[in-house]
Amino acid sequence: ALWTFEYRLPSKVYTCCGEVNRGLALLDSTLFITTLDAKLIAIDARSGRMLWKKEMADPALNYTATAAPLAIKDKVIAGIAGADAGVRGFLDAYDAKTGERAWRFWTVPVPGEPGSETWGGDSWRYGGASTWITGSYDPELNLVYWGTGNPGPDHNGDVRPGDNLYSCSLLALDLDTGKLRWYFQFTPHDTHDWDATQVPVLLDSTLSGRARKLVVVPSRNGFYYVLDRQTGEFLLAKPFVKQTWAKEIDRTGRPVLNPGQEPTLEGNDSIWPGVDGANNWMSPSYNPGTKLLYFNAREERRRYFKTDAPEFRPGESFFGGGGGGGARFRPEESWGKLIAMTPETGAIQWEHRILAPPWAGVLSTAGNVVFSATPSGNFYALDARNGKDLWHFNGGGRVYASPITFLSRGKQLITIPIESVLIAFGLD
Repeated sequence: ALWTFEYRLPSKVYTCCGEVNRGLALLDSTLFITTLDAKLIAIDARSGRMLWKKEMADPALNYTATAAPLAIKDKVIAGIAGADAGVRGFLDAYDAKTGERAWRFWTVPVPGEPGSETWGGDSWRYGGASTWITGSYDPELNLVYWGTGNPGPDHNGDVRPGDNLYSCSLLALDLDTGKLRWYFQFTPHDTHDWDATQVPVLLDSTLSGRARKLVVVPSRNGFYYVLDRQTGEFLLAKPFVKQTWAKEIDRTGRPVLNPGQEPTLEGNDSIWPGVDGANNWMSPSYNPGTKLLYFNAREERRRYFKTDAPEFRPGESFFGGGGGGGARFRPEESWGKLIAMTPETGAIQWEHRILAPPWAGVLSTAGNVVFSATPSGNFYALDARNGKDLWHFNGGGRVYASPITFLSRGKQLITIPIESVLIAFGLD
């Protein structure tokens, strides 16, 4: 190794879902990383020396940070985690050279601000809407697109009447100022833990004979959405998995709810998709050659329940219920697939079915190959045009990450982390 950088965490740090770090950002010769105790750190990429460290929020109040930052121009954009622990979400921008904070956008407004009327009482104080997956950036519009997580508490919405803005939403923010240009809420008043932190995909195309700048999102709630990324105008929504919670998405983009699809005290096992969602953190891939969008999807039924409304306590969760019971259901009620979709219309061109709901991301290449992996460690390659199986490799461990490709000494390599091992393949 050329160098090693180690950061020592405090002995007590609250984490929702394990000790997770989702990557780095690189700007010129500086690396940026977030930490579980809610710090943002800049590191000299040549020497491994720490250049600066900033506390984003107080970890004693259950704030953590897991997402890879997004480094753009002279700024570093960083989100936080902790919606399941009673935090109030935000997205920050910092000066890349000095570490001074440039702006902060609170994803849960305080009383008197726009959107505050969508929170009952003082529920906004612990409203969640964390920003735990890295967003996207349009350099022409100078807009950052970032998804937000669930409102808190997760499964008991009784204490937070209203739509709970800006939870489960896609935000379009001005990079320079952090000003909100527009927002779109996928799941108002979410009670199923369907964060809208899925990676937004930006593409330019034509709809109904009109050139459009689009942002598309396969949402955790089971619907695929197409929006105008300049204005936030809702254009399309279609289900891509079995879902039972909504009759449809109306012409404004708002779900029309089905009755009997809320968590209950005794448990409700009739709800699709499951608590882990139809999609989650898994990276999608748009291929301009095939003009198709590729992403993994999860077909699951789960048992949702709610508990009495929790009280916020440092170091403790703030769930208000849960969604489990996977062992109760038949194999045909829990499986996965890789989808190839026409992004403008939501039409599915082909599917590749796998036995278990996936956690891996997707990579497509100019050579018309799509790569992904099963939870059990089977790394596979498909023909991007028709889904035909080309080859696969059993890595022998669980896969939660995305493959990447790069050139080394004139040869194209594909790498994928399988548990604690990084495996590389050379392409002929």
